[in-house]
Amino acid sequence: MAIYPSLILEALKHVRYPGTGKDIVSAGMVEDDIKIEGMKVSFSLITERQNDPFIKSVIKMAEQAILNHADKDIEIKGNISVKSKQAPRPALAQLLPGVKNIVAVASGKGGVGKSTVCTNLAISLAQKGYKVGLLDADIFGPSIPKMLSAEDASPMLNKKDGRDLITPINNYGVKMLSIGFFVKKDDAVVWRGAMASNALKQLIADADWGELDYFLIDFPPGTSDIHLTLVQTLPITGAVIVSTPQEVALADAIKGISMFTGDKVNIPILGLVENMAWFTPAELPENKYYIFGKDGCKKLAEEKGYKLLGQIPLVQSIREGGDDGKPVALNKDSITGMAFDALADNVIEAVDKRNRDLPPTNIVQVSMR
Repeated sequence: MAIYPSLILEALKHVRYPGTGKDIVSAGMVEDDIKIEGMKVSFSLITERQNDPFIKSVIKMAEQAILNHADKDIEIKGNISVKSKQAPRPALAQLLPGVKNIVAVASGKGGVGKSTVCTNLAISLAQKGYKVGLLDADIFGPSIPKMLSAEDASPMLNKKDGRDLITPINNYGVKMLSIGFFVKKDDAVVWRGAMASNALKQLIADADWGELDYFLIDFPPGTSDIHLTLVQTLPITGAVIVSTPQEVALADAIKGISMFTGDKVNIPILGLVENMAWFTPAELPENKYYIFGKDGCKKLAEEKGYKLLGQIPLVQSIREGGDDGKPVALNKDSITGMAFDALADNVIEAVDKRNRDLPPTNIVQVSMR
């Protein structure tokens, strides 16, 4: 029996793509490169994007359809290749070519106001005229969309250099992305570590961040595989550690510092931020009440030889601003606005010093034994 391309195409019409239900021939997934050498048949399948989750199943179905509907003796297994319409993702070293400085904002534990500090720092930097990006890497507790009044935003895709890229949401002069834009805000994100890590890589590598002076990453609390994914994906310029003054928080902050400064990771610490340093009532701005202890983070910075980048007071307006999507840093004349403005100046200085004194950070290479 003679084998012709038309026979192969007729057989492949029995294969339906799981994502759409259309047969792969009418969907334009079969490349016009069918090659027949005796009983050996080879051709290519075209996918819309790299790493298509259904493509392995489609290949198996295509092989079986050809054996069932064309000829059971055709040599087809292992002869179907895959092409992608989308250009491949750049290598790690070229992921964010337009980004000058990548700053991790991290804490050893949750509840110390890390996301609040990160968000207001981003706005303060933007108000100084810098191009700023903000990635909410807290996959399981994304809060930045709410803090930046963008909970209902829906990032769009745009075509650039042959790739479909996510366009970050721009608010208050800050480009931002968060997993919170892609899940229902009332639903818990219940994912295994690999799923969370892959989602995070997409927000970094498959987004159009463009040119940025500062790319801030709001790390999740603690130390986890998400942290490992980030340091293996991006050459982080330095880390800002956030803590409150009390001993319990400081103990965890030390663990956070240890994670970044360990031999395998080796990311410089730009400095520490003491959040909730004291409570100040709005009606008595001169009064300071040290309800979480006094200068705990300041003392830790001195002990470890790091710079204290700022002390942020606990004021009711910080909570109100976060809940209302109007961060306090927008008002530079307020007590907290001035604190975040000073923090931004200190971070700029710390990054400049780090870049003068130290070589660029390399992506972390971690081998599993």
